[in-house]
Amino acid sequence: MASRQKLIIDTDPGQDDAVAMLLAFASPELDILGITTVAGNVPLALTQENARKICDLAGCVDMPVFAGADEPLARRLVTAEHVHGSTGLDGPVLPPPTTPLQEAHAVDFLIDTIRSEDNGSVTIAPIGPLTNIAMALRKAPDIAERIGQIVMMGGGYFEGGNITPAAEFNIYVDPQAAAEVFAAGVPITMMPLDVTHKAMTTAARTAAIRAIGSKTAIAVADMLEFYERFDEEKYGSDGGPLHDPCTIAWMLEPEIFSGRHCNVEIETGSDLTMGMTVVDWWQVTDRPHNAFVVGDLDADAFFRLITDRLARLP
Repeated sequence: MASRQKLIIDTDPGQDDAVAMLLAFASPELDILGITTVAGNVPLALTQENARKICDLAGCVDMPVFAGADEPLARRLVTAEHVHGSTGLDGPVLPPPTTPLQEAHAVDFLIDTIRSEDNGSVTIAPIGPLTNIAMALRKAPDIAERIGQIVMMGGGYFEGGNITPAAEFNIYVDPQAAAEVFAAGVPITMMPLDVTHKAMTTAARTAAIRAIGSKTAIAVADMLEFYERFDEEKYGSDGGPLHDPCTIAWMLEPEIFSGRHCNVEIETGSDLTMGMTVVDWWQVTDRPHNAFVVGDLDADAFFRLITDRLARLP
């Protein structure tokens, strides 16, 4: 087997974050060095607890989990209980976590790990607001050239926004952090709403996960059935978009996605379009490319991958 890809998942669970974590845990191609948590979908006290519950669910109780930023760099925290429920993981009833919370701060773990691992060997997958990543780059600018890549979920262009007309939630929560990360010169793959809105959990896809019959699969199906109700009401769709697992799926099977290298700038000055990701998809400016922006995926292959991998978990 080829050498395993070293990965840190930076997350704010969230049901779709949970599926992303489980997909990673079930994939031997990935060497998960740790989970860092950030305030986003729900406050930090819940995101760190939820991340540990997901480690428990997958039988990964030795996974190091770190709590990070509890508020954005320069704004008040905006959360999304209206989508994810009061706990952030509404749907199944998960017991209190036994996976311990590490004492170190997530930002210090990020810095220390990137400095200690081989240059360019670590991928970071941020699937929440980019606060921890920006704080790490501020505190230790030397790590920018050591990070192998950032594979992140956030933004939208043709799909507009999902928290305001112009902005996707993860970017809107901390646009200043996003602007700093996109300007840092680290290779970025961006999974915007344009692709994640094509990764729809239909009733049949959720039923296929439930049919696995394991404790983990049933919990995931319960999560998805709770989580998708918001998008079904909003978009009139059969199911909801599974945003965050697109990052992990891209690391495992990039051939099921397509996109192009673009310049991406983050709006931080306008009340009307705060947090908008301005993607030069049509290459109409001479601004340098700073991200590979994904625009499409094979949804059937994506859900086959998730279902196959979830079947490996307890």
